[in-house]
Amino acid sequence: MPISLLSLPLRYFLEVARAGSVNQAAQRLHVAGSAVSRQLGKLEGSLGVVLFERQARGMSLTEAGTRLLAHANAHDAQALELVEQLHDLSVQGALRVRLACTEGFAASFMPLVMSGFRQVHPQVQLQLQVAVPQEVSTLVLRGEVDLALKYSVAPEKGLQVLHSAIAPIYAIMPVLHPLARQHSVSVADVVRYPLLLGAGNTTGRQLFDLSCAVQGVRYVPAVESNFSSALLPLLEGHDVALASYLTAARWVEAGLLAARPFDEAQLQQRRLQVLAAQGRSPSALVQQFTQALVAAIEEYGKRKVGRRKGATNEATKRAGAVF
Repeated sequence: MPISLLSLPLRYFLEVARAGSVNQAAQRLHVAGSAVSRQLGKLEGSLGVVLFERQARGMSLTEAGTRLLAHANAHDAQALELVEQLHDLSVQGALRVRLACTEGFAASFMPLVMSGFRQVHPQVQLQLQVAVPQEVSTLVLRGEVDLALKYSVAPEKGLQVLHSAIAPIYAIMPVLHPLARQHSVSVADVVRYPLLLGAGNTTGRQLFDLSCAVQGVRYVPAVESNFSSALLPLLEGHDVALASYLTAARWVEAGLLAARPFDEAQLQQRRLQVLAAQGRSPSALVQQFTQALVAAIEEYGKRKVGRRKGATNEATKRAGAVF
C-alpha cells in the first residue's frame, strides 16, 4: 500500500467514504472492521458531527461528511504527489504524466498528442486510462491522474477547467448520403434514417435524446454500442451516426464520411474540456503536456467541417474553438 501522510482517522474515513462500507474499507486497509469503526467514532467525536448515515447496505455521507471528503481528497492528492516527488528524487529519469480520457479520444486523437510529446520528451512515462465520463472525473478527483480530456455539459465540483472549447455534435454519414447535400441537418431529418448511436451515458446521446424529447420525436437505434469508435466503420448506405469532429476527423478528412452540424441548440451546448483537480500543483512536465494538448485541440478547432453559414458569431468566438 502506498505511504499516506494523512492521519490514521482521516485515512480510515477516506477509505470508508470511497468504499461505502466499513467492511470493504477494512479489507483494503488490511485491518479489522472494528478498528475502522473505532477510528471513525474518534473522528466524529473530535469534530462534534456525524459523518456517515449507517444503513443496512452500507454507509452514506452526511453533509458534514461530504465537506470533509472534499478536503480529505484534496490533501490526499497533494500528499500523494509529494510522496511521488520525493521518490522521484531518488530515481533518475522517473518522469511521468498520468492521463485519462473518454473512449472517443482514445482511438486516434490522444495517441497522436502522446506520440508527439514523446518525441520531444523521450524519457517521459505516459499512462493513459480510458473510461466513461463519470469515471474520468472520479479519477481526477481521487488524484489517480494528472489530466483528463472529456466532454461536459455542466461544471463539476472539485475540477479545474484548464481549457474549454465548444464541441457540438455532428451527424456523420457516408459521403453519398442524401443529407450530405445539406449545409446542416435537424433531429427530424436524421431519425428518418438508420441510426448508429453510442450508449445512453454519453453526452452526445443524452443531448440528442433531449432534443428528441423537446420535439416529441421518437426513434429506435439500428445499432447501439458503448464503444463509439466501432460505429463509424459500420456506416454505409443511408446510416447516420453522432460524433464530434475529433472523433470523426480522420474519416472525414480522408473523404470517406461527411459531417454535418445540427440546427438544434441543444446539440451545440457540449464543451470539450481539459481538466485537473482543484488545488493541486502540477509538475513542470504535466504543464508542458497540457500546453501540447491544448495546442492540438486548437489546431483541430481551426478546421471547418460542414459548418452552417452564420454559425460563427461573436458569442461563439468568445466561447472558444468550434469542432
